[in-house]
Amino acid sequence: MTKDKAMNRKIAIDPITRVEGHGKVTLHLDERNRVKEARFHIVEFRGFESFVKGHPYWEAPLLVQRLCGICPVSHHLAAGKAIDQIVGIDPKNLPVTATKIRRLLHFAQVFQSHATHFFYLASPDLLFGTDAPPEKRNIMEVAVANKELAKKGIQMRKFGQELIQAIAGKKIHGISVTPGGVHKGLSKAERQFFLDGKAVPSVDTMIQWSLEMLAFLKGYREKHKVWVDTFAAFSSNHLSLVAPDGALELYDGNFRIIDAAGNKIIDQEPDTAYQELFGEATEVWTYLKFPYLKSLGREKGWSRVGPLARMNVCNYVPSPLAERERQYFKSLTDNKPSNSSMHTHIARMIEVLHCAEQMKVLLEDDTLDKGELVRQGEHRNLGFGVIEAPRGTLIHHYEVDDEGMITKCNLIVSTTHNNEPMNQAVKWVANNVLDGQPEITEGLLNQVETAIRTFDPCLSCATHALGQMPLKISLFDAEDKLLDEKTKD
Repeated sequence: MTKDKAMNRKIAIDPITRVEGHGKVTLHLDERNRVKEARFHIVEFRGFESFVKGHPYWEAPLLVQRLCGICPVSHHLAAGKAIDQIVGIDPKNLPVTATKIRRLLHFAQVFQSHATHFFYLASPDLLFGTDAPPEKRNIMEVAVANKELAKKGIQMRKFGQELIQAIAGKKIHGISVTPGGVHKGLSKAERQFFLDGKAVPSVDTMIQWSLEMLAFLKGYREKHKVWVDTFAAFSSNHLSLVAPDGALELYDGNFRIIDAAGNKIIDQEPDTAYQELFGEATEVWTYLKFPYLKSLGREKGWSRVGPLARMNVCNYVPSPLAERERQYFKSLTDNKPSNSSMHTHIARMIEVLHCAEQMKVLLEDDTLDKGELVRQGEHRNLGFGVIEAPRGTLIHHYEVDDEGMITKCNLIVSTTHNNEPMNQAVKWVANNVLDGQPEITEGLLNQVETAIRTFDPCLSCATHALGQMPLKISLFDAEDKLLDEKTKD
């Protein structure tokens, strides 16, 4: 093939699966054909923040769910916490029963989202490897290869979705939150549905299956230790919310950031201080912003968020079985923070177990249909809501006028926080796998996807747009001439 033909070559391959949103990767070579730069582009337009403006504040928890069909509950709750503040209610002043209902809803969402990612999206990478053909790496082939694994994955996701429906009325885009509380409690009969195992596998079964999935992952790691520990491993800061005593806290806590060695950069900063703590940088080659800690600047202030960060940042998990598994997780790195992207799968499943344990505690609570459900105080013009969504720290910020109409909306979603880490993961693959290769092969492309997939990115959430996830990888020489391009659409 002549040089001119090589520069204009385009190769179409099968559609990318198991990542949601639109993405593109470009690799730039130097004069010696070594990787000089690797970029992960998000090519969808970010616009939902403008759509919300002009609506009354009480509509925000309803509207923002339409950002995504995967994690609508997370946006519903984050917006709800922000709108609580606008009606004069801080988290500590929310009615006790309302707080319990919201927590149960949140645990159900994290549980089903993590189960979906592990079984539907990540397990094909683990079971079949990155060299397997595209038609092999999907949930249907997982069902053929490991029927019980697939069956349990479907049932675990169903359990979470059924519980969301019981609380919010629908499995997707249901409504539970109202300003200053929740619409309804959860009756004994509704709770018994998830406790006795007659209609759906019981919450005790969910706990047992979560332990089995962790055993599977631990066994997998032992068989593939070098790859799991080193693939897409790079140093980073880690950000999450924690409880006042440093415990893992998914619904309401304070900011903590540690560096790659475990040193605390900030600790117990209130979530309402996010504007003072964080800035957002932009780049001309992507619509997705780059959040960073202002005190460290754009270059050093970025952090990972999500299950890996949360396991690294917290002092302990307030569920006995999950805490035991966290201690195993910490032993993998001699009690230091893990900077291995593949360890995220283990951290994610520890959170599944934690959510299952917490769901049992709340489902056995006889006060979920008793007591005050809604409370209001003196109205304000500003509200912040921060939770730990399945993919990481989620921030909602609203400002309203004296008539209660939204004048400003700013959303920093988990995938936005992970923008720089995802770029770092792509760079790792480019430098360690793609560097020096004459062309972009299917197996090499799969490794880029595998690295991105550890973050479970929701790119439509991050850009607030609709879409699928074609991944385009383009290879440029030192003169920015196109050498090779592959597209999955």
